[in-house]
Amino acid sequence: MRMLHTMIRVGDLDRSIAFYTEILGMRLLRRHDYPEGKFTLAFVGYGDEAQHSVIELTHNWGVDHYELGTGFGHIAIEVDDAYAACDEIRRRGGKVVREAGPMKHGTTVIAFVEDPDGYKIELIQHKQQGLEELPA
Repeated sequence: MRMLHTMIRVGDLDRSIAFYTEILGMRLLRRHDYPEGKFTLAFVGYGDEAQHSVIELTHNWGVDHYELGTGFGHIAIEVDDAYAACDEIRRRGGKVVREAGPMKHGTTVIAFVEDPDGYKIELIQHKQQGLEELPA
């Protein structure tokens, strides 16, 4: 078994595709309209779906906004340097909502950015071999 994708509903599909591809550097892997169901699915990710988990962006036609609720937390992406990633995301027009720095009660360097619909994406700085935190 393996995880295939995480689905999120988006209000403006083109704006969301632009964020995930232009701001976060993912690729648009596939996109398909379902006229009878009045929705479009687009899949974005860093690699081929056969080998990587991806994000499914679902756009229900005629819906331009969703309440995010309290159950969903965030999507996490590993980066080599969270500080540099925040600078680059900001340069590309993205919104950094928590600057890079050590996590509360730990040493892992994290940051948070927000997509156009308000979904949080956590950037987790890759740990060098041998420097991992021990479980509590």
